[in-house]
Amino acid sequence: MRSSAAIYYHPEGFDTSGSKLMGRQAAGEAFLKAYAENGGMATLYCYCKSEAMFTDFKERLATLTGAQQTAQWIPHQNPNDLAKPGCLFVPGPNTADLVWQRRHFDARGYSVCGVTHTTASEGIMDSIGDLMVAPYQSWDAVICTSEAVRETYRQVLEEWGEYLNERTRGLANAPIQLPVIPLGVDCAGLKAEGKAPRWRQEWRARHDIGEDDIVVLFMGRLSYHAKAHPLPMYLGLENAARESKRKIHLIQAGWFANDTIKKAFAESARTICPSVNAIFLDGRDGNVRQSIWYAADIFTSMSDNIQETFGLTPLEAMATGLPVVVTDWNGYRDTIVDGETGIAIPTVSLPPGLGGDIAFRHAAGLDSYDRYLGHASLCTSVDAGACAKAFQRLIEDADLRRRMGAAGQKHAAEKFDWPVVIASYQALWDALAARRRAAAIIAPRPEGGSAHPLRSDPFALFAGYPTAVLDGKARIALNPGAAGSWFKAIRQNPIVSFAPYLFLPGEETDNLLAKMGEAGESEVDAVLKLVPAESRGLAHRTLAWLTKLNVVRVVSARKRAGG
Repeated sequence: MRSSAAIYYHPEGFDTSGSKLMGRQAAGEAFLKAYAENGGMATLYCYCKSEAMFTDFKERLATLTGAQQTAQWIPHQNPNDLAKPGCLFVPGPNTADLVWQRRHFDARGYSVCGVTHTTASEGIMDSIGDLMVAPYQSWDAVICTSEAVRETYRQVLEEWGEYLNERTRGLANAPIQLPVIPLGVDCAGLKAEGKAPRWRQEWRARHDIGEDDIVVLFMGRLSYHAKAHPLPMYLGLENAARESKRKIHLIQAGWFANDTIKKAFAESARTICPSVNAIFLDGRDGNVRQSIWYAADIFTSMSDNIQETFGLTPLEAMATGLPVVVTDWNGYRDTIVDGETGIAIPTVSLPPGLGGDIAFRHAAGLDSYDRYLGHASLCTSVDAGACAKAFQRLIEDADLRRRMGAAGQKHAAEKFDWPVVIASYQALWDALAARRRAAAIIAPRPEGGSAHPLRSDPFALFAGYPTAVLDGKARIALNPGAAGSWFKAIRQNPIVSFAPYLFLPGEETDNLLAKMGEAGESEVDAVLKLVPAESRGLAHRTLAWLTKLNVVRVVSARKRAGG
């Protein structure tokens, strides 16, 4: 039987219809569709906070797959139920809170598996640090979508580990697994059998693009400070256009965060590459995202930003049969085969030791995250000359474009098609399950100890506050007449009824009061024996609540320690 995982679900992480489309949202939506269609699961598990979110999950599945899926809700308040699927998959890397939550129950109950997107933010850096501090086990994982991402994790963990070793006398470690599994693409869906010629003709006619003209496509967020600086692309295309007799069009399909950035792109294209016809399209439009690939002859993405970790669009381009010209940059080098499926353009950045002030300004709140990214980008260069040569080769050689496009399509299908990627996920979850069964728990919860040392049981943490403790040896009795009309009235008052889940249900409370009335003054332990063993924790709390309501009185109780 194939391994399964519950999906940690919040609509924001899977919704691509918003005005600010993020790569993690596109990846989340694509994963959800692919897992539903390729995971081989009879039931899809959803771990979310509310029934409304679960309804959204089912509706989104139906929209993505075109069919009703059998789904089961695991509410956030019942994480122990995650033992049934055996793994909780989180569409992001921040999972520390979830492993702390698991420690309240059974550390072996299930695995927690996240996946990386950007790794440059303070929050993500903190989450990497959590890998050595939070109660992760060797059956947990953060999937790194590229070797570059794994190297970043290793670097941070090494430095953080050295710091913690100094603080903990050499006892710090991070047992979590760091497998490399790429993001996937729907190769069959992107082939667009029968539609591609029509889409190509429609887009090119709409923008007055001649049959022999060359179209270069960039798809993605249009941001010079947080995605891909357009300068090397503009310079490379301008030089290539001047050398070629063919008309060159550059389609940039994406979205701008604001009008200032939009104006900067338009003016820069006009002044830096005047020989190229620059066309801007809204990449948030579903029709654009689906069909614009087929208007193009070449795909390009000159990513030079530390915010990028994998890069899905070069894969999508290859799946549609386009040759790609991209930077030799982080995850991009994991996806293309230089010289076969496209051309990789060299990049250069600074050596370690020259960005400490940049990091400080961001950490101190002097610079925003976007400025932090932009500052690093301004010190990273892409070889514009190599870029021009790559464009010239592909512009002038139709056969090379066809060969690289075909090789890219084959490469995408063999390595990155969703069935292949989903199988890798499930193989990982199998391996995590085997570890979960065999490996020792690191730092197990002490018997009777708190699950989270910084989130302790309030009655333990503040044990010195009360005069006495309502423990099993305390003696209690009903106040005369209080279990009748008084209790019926007060139990509905909002000042005491706002947390019914803390106590026995109403009928069980009434039954307990009736038995207490028959028994008379008794020790708490004797009262607790009047209810089933599995309900005694709730019953003990209920007795405390009843004393607050003046229905039960404390005859005698042990004084607090030191009191």
